[in-house]
Amino acid sequence: MLCIRLKNTNPYYCLAAEEYLLKNFSDDIFILWQSHNTVVVGKHQNLLGEVNYPYCMNNNITIARRISGGGTVFHDRGNVNFTYIKNVNSPAEISFKMFTQPIVETLAKLGVKAETSGSNDLLIDGKKISGNAEHIYKNRVLHHGTLLFDSDLVNLGKAIKVVPGKYTSKAVQSNRSVVTNISSFLKEKIEIEEFISFLFSNQLQEAENSEYILNDSDHSEIEKFIREKFTTWDWIYGYSPTYSFQNKIQIEGKRFEVEVNVKKGIIQECRILGNYFNISQKNKLKNELPGKRHDFQSIRQCVNQINLGTDQKIIESFF
Repeated sequence: MLCIRLKNTNPYYCLAAEEYLLKNFSDDIFILWQSHNTVVVGKHQNLLGEVNYPYCMNNNITIARRISGGGTVFHDRGNVNFTYIKNVNSPAEISFKMFTQPIVETLAKLGVKAETSGSNDLLIDGKKISGNAEHIYKNRVLHHGTLLFDSDLVNLGKAIKVVPGKYTSKAVQSNRSVVTNISSFLKEKIEIEEFISFLFSNQLQEAENSEYILNDSDHSEIEKFIREKFTTWDWIYGYSPTYSFQNKIQIEGKRFEVEVNVKKGIIQECRILGNYFNISQKNKLKNELPGKRHDFQSIRQCVNQINLGTDQKIIESFF
Protein backbone atom coordinates (compact mmCIF):
# COMPACT_ATOMS: atom_id res chain seq x y z
CA MET A 1 0.00 0.00 0.00
CA LEU A 2 1.21 3.46 -0.90
CA CYS A 3 0.98 5.97 1.97
CA ILE A 4 0.57 9.62 1.01
CA ARG A 5 0.40 12.70 3.19
CA LEU A 6 -0.93 15.66 1.25
CA LYS A 7 0.68 18.94 2.25
CA ASN A 8 -1.64 21.10 0.15
CA THR A 9 -4.62 22.20 2.28
CA ASN A 10 -6.69 23.55 -0.60
CA PRO A 11 -9.91 21.46 -0.35
CA TYR A 12 -10.33 21.32 -4.12
CA TYR A 13 -6.79 20.02 -4.52
CA CYS A 14 -7.32 17.30 -1.93
CA LEU A 15 -10.64 16.14 -3.38
CA ALA A 16 -9.17 16.18 -6.88
CA ALA A 17 -6.13 14.22 -5.69
CA GLU A 18 -8.41 11.49 -4.35
CA GLU A 19 -10.16 11.06 -7.70
CA TYR A 20 -6.90 11.20 -9.63
CA LEU A 21 -5.30 8.50 -7.46
CA LEU A 22 -8.44 6.38 -7.61
CA LYS A 23 -8.63 6.43 -11.40
CA ASN A 24 -4.98 6.51 -12.44
CA PHE A 25 -3.18 4.21 -9.99
CA SER A 26 -3.51 0.47 -9.53
CA ASP A 27 -2.01 0.32 -6.02
CA ASP A 28 -3.89 0.26 -2.74
CA ILE A 29 -3.46 3.71 -1.20
CA PHE A 30 -3.74 5.40 2.19
CA ILE A 31 -3.93 9.22 2.35
CA LEU A 32 -3.95 11.74 5.19
CA TRP A 33 -4.97 15.32 4.42
CA GLN A 34 -6.47 18.49 5.83
CA SER A 35 -8.45 21.40 4.43
CA HIS A 36 -9.42 24.47 6.38
CA ASN A 37 -12.79 26.15 6.94
CA THR A 38 -14.60 24.08 4.34
CA VAL A 39 -18.03 22.51 4.12
CA VAL A 40 -18.05 19.42 1.91
CA VAL A 41 -21.36 18.00 0.71
CA GLY A 42 -21.99 14.51 -0.63
CA LYS A 43 -22.29 13.85 -4.34
CA HIS A 44 -26.07 13.42 -4.29
CA GLN A 45 -26.98 16.23 -1.91
CA ASN A 46 -28.71 19.56 -2.47
CA LEU A 47 -25.89 21.86 -1.44
CA LEU A 48 -28.04 24.82 -0.39
CA GLY A 49 -30.31 22.55 1.64
CA GLU A 50 -27.35 21.17 3.61
CA VAL A 51 -25.33 24.23 4.58
CA ASN A 52 -25.97 27.55 6.29
CA TYR A 53 -25.21 29.31 3.03
CA PRO A 54 -25.39 32.93 4.27
CA TYR A 55 -23.13 32.08 7.22
CA CYS A 56 -20.59 30.39 4.96
CA MET A 57 -20.56 33.31 2.51
CA ASN A 58 -20.23 35.90 5.27
CA ASN A 59 -17.45 34.00 7.05
CA ASN A 60 -15.31 32.97 4.06
CA ILE A 61 -16.05 29.28 4.46
CA THR A 62 -15.28 27.32 1.29
CA ILE A 63 -18.01 25.09 -0.13
CA ALA A 64 -17.10 21.93 -2.05
CA ARG A 65 -18.68 18.74 -3.37
CA ARG A 66 -17.00 15.33 -3.25
CA ILE A 67 -17.45 12.25 -5.46
CA SER A 68 -18.76 10.00 -2.67
CA GLY A 69 -22.26 9.87 -1.26
CA GLY A 70 -23.18 10.39 2.38
CA GLY A 71 -23.76 13.52 4.39
CA THR A 72 -22.25 16.95 4.81
CA VAL A 73 -19.05 17.43 6.85
CA PHE A 74 -17.00 20.39 8.04
CA HIS A 75 -13.20 20.66 7.84
CA ASP A 76 -10.98 23.02 9.83
CA ARG A 77 -7.45 22.98 11.23
CA GLY A 78 -8.59 20.74 14.06
CA ASN A 79 -9.87 18.02 11.71
CA VAL A 80 -7.91 15.30 9.90
CA ASN A 81 -9.21 13.44 6.85
CA PHE A 82 -8.17 9.89 5.99
CA THR A 83 -8.70 8.06 2.71
CA TYR A 84 -8.32 4.43 1.74
CA ILE A 85 -8.32 3.35 -1.91
CA LYS A 86 -8.43 -0.40 -2.32
CA ASN A 87 -8.75 -2.93 -5.15
CA VAL A 88 -11.59 -5.43 -4.74
CA ASN A 89 -12.76 -8.43 -6.73
CA SER A 90 -16.43 -7.81 -6.03
CA PRO A 91 -18.61 -5.14 -4.38
CA ALA A 92 -19.63 -7.88 -1.95
CA GLU A 93 -16.18 -7.56 -0.37
CA ILE A 94 -16.76 -3.94 0.56
CA SER A 95 -17.77 -2.95 4.07
CA PHE A 96 -17.31 0.28 5.97
CA LYS A 97 -15.80 -1.66 8.87
CA MET A 98 -12.98 -2.83 6.61
CA PHE A 99 -11.74 0.75 6.62
CA THR A 100 -12.97 2.12 9.96
CA GLN A 101 -11.63 -0.75 12.08
CA PRO A 102 -7.97 0.17 11.41
CA ILE A 103 -8.78 3.69 12.63
CA VAL A 104 -10.47 2.30 15.76
CA GLU A 105 -7.39 0.15 16.45
CA THR A 106 -5.04 3.09 15.93
CA LEU A 107 -7.02 5.28 18.33
CA ALA A 108 -6.93 2.46 20.87
CA LYS A 109 -3.13 2.71 20.87
CA LEU A 110 -3.61 6.27 22.12
CA GLY A 111 -5.91 5.04 24.87
CA VAL A 112 -9.06 6.24 23.09
CA LYS A 113 -11.97 3.81 22.85
CA ALA A 114 -13.94 4.45 19.66
CA GLU A 115 -16.65 2.32 18.07
CA THR A 116 -18.64 2.19 14.84
CA SER A 117 -22.29 3.18 14.68
CA GLY A 118 -25.13 1.92 12.52
CA SER A 119 -24.87 5.04 10.34
CA ASN A 120 -21.21 4.38 9.46
CA ASP A 121 -19.89 7.00 11.87
CA LEU A 122 -17.21 6.54 14.51
CA LEU A 123 -18.27 7.40 18.05
CA ILE A 124 -16.71 8.04 21.43
CA ASP A 125 -19.14 7.83 24.36
CA GLY A 126 -21.99 7.97 21.88
CA LYS A 127 -20.79 11.19 20.23
CA LYS A 128 -19.61 11.42 16.64
CA ILE A 129 -15.91 11.92 15.87
CA SER A 130 -15.91 10.69 12.28
CA GLY A 131 -18.26 10.69 9.30
CA ASN A 132 -17.49 8.22 6.48
CA ALA A 133 -18.48 7.76 2.83
CA GLU A 134 -17.50 5.63 -0.17
CA HIS A 135 -17.30 5.72 -3.95
CA ILE A 136 -16.75 2.75 -6.26
CA TYR A 137 -14.87 3.03 -9.55
CA LYS A 138 -14.51 -0.16 -11.60
CA ASN A 139 -12.74 -2.64 -9.29
CA ARG A 140 -11.56 0.04 -6.85
CA VAL A 141 -13.29 1.52 -3.82
CA LEU A 142 -12.51 4.90 -2.28
CA HIS A 143 -13.38 5.21 1.40
CA HIS A 144 -12.78 8.45 3.27
CA GLY A 145 -13.68 9.92 6.62
CA THR A 146 -13.16 12.82 8.96
CA LEU A 147 -11.45 12.70 12.34
CA LEU A 148 -12.49 15.53 14.64
CA PHE A 149 -9.36 15.98 16.74
CA ASP A 150 -9.62 19.54 18.03
CA SER A 151 -12.17 21.22 15.77
CA ASP A 152 -14.11 24.40 16.47
CA LEU A 153 -17.41 22.68 17.13
CA VAL A 154 -19.32 25.95 17.45
CA ASN A 155 -18.24 27.07 13.98
CA LEU A 156 -18.96 23.58 12.66
CA GLY A 157 -22.49 23.71 14.04
CA LYS A 158 -23.21 27.13 12.56
CA ALA A 159 -21.80 26.26 9.13
CA ILE A 160 -24.05 23.24 8.64
CA LYS A 161 -27.09 24.46 10.59
CA VAL A 162 -30.16 24.62 8.36
CA VAL A 163 -33.79 25.59 8.95
CA PRO A 164 -36.10 22.61 8.24
CA GLY A 165 -38.80 23.03 5.63
CA LYS A 166 -37.16 25.59 3.35
CA TYR A 167 -35.98 23.06 0.77
CA THR A 168 -38.00 20.22 -0.75
CA SER A 169 -36.31 17.63 -2.95
CA LYS A 170 -35.40 13.96 -3.29
CA ALA A 171 -31.76 14.68 -2.43
CA VAL A 172 -29.90 12.64 0.17
CA GLN A 173 -30.17 14.44 3.50
CA SER A 174 -27.61 14.46 6.29
CA ASN A 175 -28.31 12.89 9.66
CA ARG A 176 -27.20 15.45 12.23
CA SER A 177 -25.37 14.03 15.23
CA VAL A 178 -23.89 15.30 18.48
CA VAL A 179 -20.15 15.65 17.89
CA THR A 180 -17.06 15.73 20.06
CA ASN A 181 -13.27 15.99 19.72
CA ILE A 182 -10.81 13.12 20.07
CA SER A 183 -8.39 15.34 22.00
CA SER A 184 -10.85 15.52 24.90
CA PHE A 185 -10.36 11.80 25.52
CA LEU A 186 -6.57 11.61 25.37
CA LYS A 187 -4.80 10.74 28.60
CA GLU A 188 -1.82 12.83 27.54
CA LYS A 189 -2.28 16.01 25.49
CA ILE A 190 -0.70 16.07 22.03
CA GLU A 191 -0.88 18.58 19.20
CA ILE A 192 -2.65 17.79 15.96
CA GLU A 193 0.61 17.50 14.02
CA GLU A 194 1.73 14.80 16.45
CA PHE A 195 -1.62 13.07 15.95
CA ILE A 196 -1.23 13.15 12.17
CA SER A 197 2.33 11.83 12.39
CA PHE A 198 1.18 9.02 14.65
CA LEU A 199 -1.58 8.00 12.22
CA PHE A 200 0.81 8.08 9.29
CA SER A 201 3.71 6.24 10.94
CA ASN A 202 1.32 3.62 12.28
CA GLN A 203 0.13 2.91 8.75
CA LEU A 204 3.69 2.77 7.44
CA GLN A 205 4.53 0.07 9.98
CA GLU A 206 2.31 -2.38 8.11
CA ALA A 207 4.18 -4.89 5.93
CA GLU A 208 4.71 -3.88 2.29
CA ASN A 209 3.52 -0.31 2.92
CA SER A 210 5.71 2.53 1.69
CA GLU A 211 5.51 6.30 1.45
CA TYR A 212 4.78 7.88 -1.92
CA ILE A 213 5.57 11.50 -2.75
CA LEU A 214 3.47 13.10 -5.49
CA ASN A 215 5.63 14.23 -8.41
CA ASP A 216 5.27 17.09 -10.90
CA SER A 217 3.27 14.94 -13.28
CA ASP A 218 0.86 13.98 -10.50
CA HIS A 219 0.41 17.64 -9.50
CA SER A 220 -0.26 18.60 -13.12
CA GLU A 221 -2.97 15.96 -13.50
CA ILE A 222 -4.55 16.92 -10.19
CA GLU A 223 -4.68 20.57 -11.26
CA LYS A 224 -6.56 19.44 -14.37
CA PHE A 225 -9.20 17.74 -12.21
CA ILE A 226 -9.48 20.95 -10.18
CA ARG A 227 -10.01 23.17 -13.24
CA GLU A 228 -12.34 20.86 -15.11
CA LYS A 229 -14.46 19.62 -12.22
CA PHE A 230 -13.99 20.49 -8.57
CA THR A 231 -13.99 24.29 -8.80
CA THR A 232 -16.69 24.51 -11.48
CA TRP A 233 -20.09 25.96 -10.68
CA ASP A 234 -21.76 23.08 -12.51
CA TRP A 235 -20.21 20.57 -10.11
CA ILE A 236 -20.52 22.48 -6.83
CA TYR A 237 -23.99 23.98 -7.32
CA GLY A 238 -25.42 22.66 -10.57
CA TYR A 239 -25.06 19.00 -9.59
CA SER A 240 -27.73 19.42 -6.90
CA PRO A 241 -30.94 17.50 -7.64
CA THR A 242 -34.08 19.42 -8.65
CA TYR A 243 -35.61 21.20 -5.65
CA SER A 244 -38.07 23.84 -4.54
CA PHE A 245 -37.42 26.53 -1.96
CA GLN A 246 -39.68 28.78 0.06
CA ASN A 247 -39.06 31.33 2.78
CA LYS A 248 -40.76 34.24 4.51
CA ILE A 249 -39.28 37.02 6.63
CA GLN A 250 -40.31 40.27 8.33
CA ILE A 251 -38.35 43.47 7.69
CA GLU A 252 -39.39 46.62 9.55
CA GLY A 253 -42.90 45.30 9.97
CA LYS A 254 -43.28 44.33 6.31
CA ARG A 255 -43.55 40.80 4.98
CA PHE A 256 -41.43 39.29 2.20
CA GLU A 257 -42.08 35.82 0.81
CA VAL A 258 -40.25 33.98 -1.93
CA GLU A 259 -40.84 30.64 -3.65
CA VAL A 260 -38.56 29.24 -6.36
CA ASN A 261 -38.23 26.01 -8.30
CA VAL A 262 -34.66 25.12 -9.25
CA LYS A 263 -33.20 22.60 -11.71
CA LYS A 264 -29.44 22.00 -12.04
CA GLY A 265 -28.89 25.09 -9.90
CA ILE A 266 -30.89 27.36 -12.24
CA ILE A 267 -34.11 29.06 -11.14
CA GLN A 268 -36.99 27.85 -13.33
CA GLU A 269 -39.96 29.56 -11.70
CA CYS A 270 -40.35 32.26 -9.08
CA ARG A 271 -43.13 33.73 -6.92
CA ILE A 272 -42.74 36.89 -4.83
CA LEU A 273 -45.39 37.59 -2.19
CA GLY A 274 -45.91 39.91 0.76
CA ASN A 275 -46.03 43.69 1.09
CA TYR A 276 -42.32 44.53 1.26
CA PHE A 277 -42.21 45.36 -2.47
CA ASN A 278 -44.96 46.95 -4.53
CA ILE A 279 -46.65 45.09 -7.41
CA SER A 280 -44.30 46.50 -10.04
CA GLN A 281 -41.20 45.51 -8.08
CA LYS A 282 -42.54 42.01 -7.41
CA ASN A 283 -43.26 41.51 -11.09
CA LYS A 284 -39.75 42.62 -12.00
CA LEU A 285 -38.26 40.03 -9.65
CA LYS A 286 -40.66 37.35 -10.84
CA ASN A 287 -39.71 37.99 -14.47
CA GLU A 288 -35.96 38.50 -14.02
CA LEU A 289 -35.03 35.62 -11.71
CA PRO A 290 -35.92 32.63 -13.96
CA GLY A 291 -32.79 31.57 -15.82
CA LYS A 292 -30.50 32.94 -13.10
CA ARG A 293 -28.26 30.82 -10.92
CA HIS A 294 -29.51 30.21 -7.39
CA ASP A 295 -26.48 31.60 -5.61
CA PHE A 296 -25.47 34.73 -3.67
CA GLN A 297 -23.77 36.58 -6.49
CA SER A 298 -26.56 36.05 -9.03
CA ILE A 299 -29.38 37.02 -6.65
CA ARG A 300 -27.53 40.14 -5.49
CA GLN A 301 -26.76 41.15 -9.06
CA CYS A 302 -30.37 40.69 -10.14
CA VAL A 303 -31.75 42.70 -7.20
CA ASN A 304 -29.28 45.50 -7.88
CA GLN A 305 -30.00 45.60 -11.62
CA ILE A 306 -33.69 46.27 -11.10
CA ASN A 307 -32.98 48.86 -8.40
CA LEU A 308 -34.64 47.11 -5.47
CA GLY A 309 -32.00 48.19 -2.99
CA THR A 310 -29.27 46.09 -1.44
CA ASP A 311 -30.78 45.02 1.90
CA GLN A 312 -28.69 42.01 2.91
CA LYS A 313 -31.72 40.42 4.56
CA ILE A 314 -33.47 40.26 1.19
CA ILE A 315 -30.47 38.58 -0.44
CA GLU A 316 -30.14 36.08 2.40
CA SER A 317 -33.87 35.31 2.38
CA PHE A 318 -33.38 33.48 -0.94
CA PHE A 319 -31.36 30.77 0.87
